[in-house]
Amino acid sequence: MDRRNFLKTAAGTGVLAATGGLAMPALSQGAAAKTLRFVPQANLANFDPIWGTQYVVRNAAALVWDTLYGIDSKFQPQRQMVEGEEVSADGLTWTFKLRSGLKFHDGTPVLAKDVVQSLKRWQARDPMGLMIKAIENDLSAVDDRSWTWKLKQPFPKMLLALAKNNAPCSFIMPERIAKTDPFTQITEYVGSGPMKFARNEWVPGAKAVFEKFADYVPRSEKADWLAGGKNILVDRVEWVIIPDAATAAAALQSGEVDWWETPLSDLVPVLKAHKDINVDIGDPLGNIGAFRMNHLHPPFNNLKVRQAVLTAMNQEDFMRSIVGDDDKLWKPLPGFFTPGTPLYTEAGGDMLKMKNVAAAKKLIAESGYNGEPVVCVVAQDMSATKSMGDVTAELLKSIGLKVDFVATDWGTVGARRAQKTPPGQGGWSMFHTWHAGADCINPSSYTAIRANGDKAWFGWPDVPAVEAEVTNWFNAKDQAEEKAAMDRLNKAAVENVVYAPTGFYLGYQAWRKNVTGVTSGPLPFFWNVAKG
Repeated sequence: MDRRNFLKTAAGTGVLAATGGLAMPALSQGAAAKTLRFVPQANLANFDPIWGTQYVVRNAAALVWDTLYGIDSKFQPQRQMVEGEEVSADGLTWTFKLRSGLKFHDGTPVLAKDVVQSLKRWQARDPMGLMIKAIENDLSAVDDRSWTWKLKQPFPKMLLALAKNNAPCSFIMPERIAKTDPFTQITEYVGSGPMKFARNEWVPGAKAVFEKFADYVPRSEKADWLAGGKNILVDRVEWVIIPDAATAAAALQSGEVDWWETPLSDLVPVLKAHKDINVDIGDPLGNIGAFRMNHLHPPFNNLKVRQAVLTAMNQEDFMRSIVGDDDKLWKPLPGFFTPGTPLYTEAGGDMLKMKNVAAAKKLIAESGYNGEPVVCVVAQDMSATKSMGDVTAELLKSIGLKVDFVATDWGTVGARRAQKTPPGQGGWSMFHTWHAGADCINPSSYTAIRANGDKAWFGWPDVPAVEAEVTNWFNAKDQAEEKAAMDRLNKAAVENVVYAPTGFYLGYQAWRKNVTGVTSGPLPFFWNVAKG
């Protein structure tokens, strides 16, 4: 029996759950109604939303830490922790004021000094934060609720930087925690968000628990993505880590869990047929698959080797490994930006359409490749990365590269990809991930497209032509200039292979019908979700 049919059979019969796939404590009827059990996309192996950029960490952090502004479904920043802001006529001085009554989970008030220190830590790791830092004169508290940000030149996208949903978000922490070196993980998880992290119940690889914060004061506006009133309607949210897809499907069918963030597409027909389960697209803006290469070390420090990968790549192989036979769930992507959005471009994307192994082998020969192993670090506990990793291993072998396949877990990938040591000394050559389409509509919050060397995302590409067009986009006076900059940016990113996009795809989410308030978006929103 092949893998796909085995999964469908196992999920449909509940065999895996029945044979001990899950071990959960029994809950009373009242407790069960106030406890939402959620199967996240991956294990929560670490919990510092500034130190790294894993979506699973960002998603959990959105419960625990709040932000000054929140992005809504129209991609507009809205006030969240702030009461208001003023900007001087010359655009050089921003003055902000916190809402009154904000508290951290330890009972202490949220003060401007906490905000200032949190923003300084965030700045060190975020591309937009670094842009602000480069033109900053001063960032300091005025009093307990107000602070100023003084700049050397205007930064019109300030509120977007503080509201954006891509990691790292500018989460606000107590000053003492925010003083932690931004390149060292925090060890205390105190925020002012709508839920508290139950650290004593955290078992990495098994579960993470969040409890309602009684002193949280939601905004009065209607919730809309990360904006508006974050009303928590349950007492507890339990993240149940179930790496095996068939086990997760069986648990959802039996009611052992309530909501599954990323069901495998092979199992969706089984879930749709269940009378007590809803299934829908998780995020209509979808995802961009990514094959990320290390630009610092052989062989991918050689442009011709990177170009060989794009020349040989068949995105359909990658996409079908994730979504199966459903053609409505994927499309080829000759570039880096989200299809269907106003600034989408395919300019310069011909290399991604070639699918030419012979031409790729020629590039490898011209590159002087010396047989260095390609250390492929592939997370096996996430279906998308596992599937793409298998395709990549065969792709690299087909063009004459030596492959060292390292099968591991997503938490280890998250830690290892931050290492700049050579691949043979604990480093890496490539890993797979994906980028939410909501992050990829333009360069403003698209961390993965940046190519500013040591300050770039993992892989550390250094491509001045890309960075020049990012700057041109930020300086654009209208949408026509923005689009022209995007065209040039896409072309430069393809030619220099900032990373290899493996295609655009949609994914499902599934939840029990007694759970209400589940919406679609770039991350799971737990506010206004109730369980009957």
